[in-house]
Amino acid sequence: MTSNPERMSSGDWYNTDESVLEIQRERQTLMEQYNTTPIADPLGRRGVLIELFGSVGDDVEVRSPVYVDYGSHVRIGTGVFLNYGCQLADVAQISIGDHCQVGPNVQFLTPVHPLDAQRRKDRWETARPITIGANVWIGGGVIICPGVTVGDNSVIGAGSVVTKDIPSGVLAVGSPAKVVRDLS
Repeated sequence: MTSNPERMSSGDWYNTDESVLEIQRERQTLMEQYNTTPIADPLGRRGVLIELFGSVGDDVEVRSPVYVDYGSHVRIGTGVFLNYGCQLADVAQISIGDHCQVGPNVQFLTPVHPLDAQRRKDRWETARPITIGANVWIGGGVIICPGVTVGDNSVIGAGSVVTKDIPSGVLAVGSPAKVVRDLS
């Protein structure tokens, strides 16, 4: 039998037991460290960010506070900007492509909880990865749901809830987000 952290890493259903919570606490200690490292110390902040996230490109700005479940499942490309209050529920991988701009209070939500009430009560969950292409602009307050891919050069309007994949080069808005026009 595999452990719950191993099941989580492989994308299977797992139980949020003490072994999972311990890993999460360790990773969130780094999150707290990043959020409290002075802005006047850009090298120190970058060092913590590199330790916190799975990978970080050059010329990245992540404004505090930023929130993660683990951080280690987050991949951020070159020239990315994450504004205040970004929430990265990274049970599965979250990949943000080069030159993306993310508004304040955006949520990237990879966890999936069971519809069955007893399984939820027993703390079972799984997750699906989120992939954001290059040069995407995500407006403030957007929610990106589990398993979503947003194509290169697209724009997601403020306050949208993205429940399905968005193709490249489009403007999508609303709840649920729908493509309203082509940007190419």
